[in-house]
Amino acid sequence: MKPHSHEEHIQHTFDAFCKKVLRNEARDYLDELARKRNREISFSDLPVEVMEQLSTCDIYFVEKQSFGVLDYRVHIDNDELAGAIAALPAQKRDIILLSYFLDMPDSEIAKALNMVRSSVAYRRSATLKLLRELMGGKADEQ
Repeated sequence: MKPHSHEEHIQHTFDAFCKKVLRNEARDYLDELARKRNREISFSDLPVEVMEQLSTCDIYFVEKQSFGVLDYRVHIDNDELAGAIAALPAQKRDIILLSYFLDMPDSEIAKALNMVRSSVAYRRSATLKLLRELMGGKADEQ
């Protein structure tokens, strides 16, 4: 054997090894694609019930009515409730928004609006009665 023929043999052996590795990797990749294709289902093939479980509907503030109270924005998406709240006088509306939508206690509302706590409680209950009248008795359902 010639000295360079041994080097040639090593080079051919290495080339054969590289080709074998590449062939096996390509086959593994194609097998993986076939496995995925067998497990995947197209959205168009899914039943309507399953599609409804996978879907969602985004609701943005565009559809909601917004009220400003102190430094807060309160968004109400129920049109009937929002209309009734909009019909209230400003101070009564602020008390309802702070109490029920921002979960503030009467003492904090009184401090923020510069009122007595008992006045806040009285106005809140009177305003709730007025809201029920404005909504035609549907206020409890909201």
